[in-house]
Amino acid sequence: MTGGTLKIVFTGEDLARVRIASRVDELWEMAMSLHVLQRPGGGDDMASWRRRARSDLAGSGLLRPVRETLAPLMPIKAYFPDFLTPYEAQNGPANGLDALALTPAVRVRHEIDRLRRHVTLPGTLDELARGLRRPLRHLARLAGRYCQVAFDPQRATMEHALGRERARLTRLLTDQGVEAMLSALTPRTRWRPPVLETDYAPGRYEIHLRGRGLTLIPSYFCRFTPVALADASLPPVLIFPAPRRAPEPGPGPGDVLSDLLGANRARVLRCVAATDGCTTSELARRTGTSLSSASAHAQVLRRTGLITSTRHANMVIHQVSRLGATLLAHRPRP
Repeated sequence: MTGGTLKIVFTGEDLARVRIASRVDELWEMAMSLHVLQRPGGGDDMASWRRRARSDLAGSGLLRPVRETLAPLMPIKAYFPDFLTPYEAQNGPANGLDALALTPAVRVRHEIDRLRRHVTLPGTLDELARGLRRPLRHLARLAGRYCQVAFDPQRATMEHALGRERARLTRLLTDQGVEAMLSALTPRTRWRPPVLETDYAPGRYEIHLRGRGLTLIPSYFCRFTPVALADASLPPVLIFPAPRRAPEPGPGPGDVLSDLLGANRARVLRCVAATDGCTTSELARRTGTSLSSASAHAQVLRRTGLITSTRHANMVIHQVSRLGATLLAHRPRP
């Protein structure tokens, strides 16, 4: 649902506290992917994932409980409960599922009561709606099983796309600063200092950060407008669609680069040059090598001046240098 606007109001302190999520947030991906399951469209890759996920969920006996429990809690509406996507999931799915299972009963009751204003919930959720501990633990287990079955065949592609987007944002942040990064976030967002404005669900919404900063979470399954938490008192996050595709690097005519550098190292150089910036883990995934091998190749390329490497938080971003770009642009004479 679109047609509205969300305004996120920054202070100077907030600009200094913008961070980029360092890993896939599986519980946000769960919420966004359930929207994909409930709504046609999204391109051929989403249609293909939808067919496979339904088949895999049916084969594992999860399709019915997902339809009866998870999907009703995450309708394609202006609201779904915030407790389903806890901040702790940014430290790994196990931490997120533990936080979900331990949500205070009063919060569960309050947020599900709010959800009832938008949709009619099935009777199968009555015990959960009362905040009882057993159905909440069952919900967390179901969420974990859903993520495993629905995401495992797609996991490498997800991590590749999201790693590429994190690298792009990190490069902008490092090279041009936080305001340039916010300006280039997505086509649906607009940076108008001190406000980040985005297309949103119907209505007008505002979040005042007040020094808490903002965590940016690129999402593979978020396909339309960005998403934020409804409760403005929670740690502020903005989930937004990440591009799913990037040009695949390939050898040029004669592949003289492989003769010069070796096939694997040449492929690493092409991978770096094919995007705005590559992390070491992304290099490993895209070249089909181990993390240690990708790191070793990147070190050699950096020492020879073909790439540059910049550390930001817990990531190292590799970018092609002018010398590396010149080498890649060379074409042998026939």
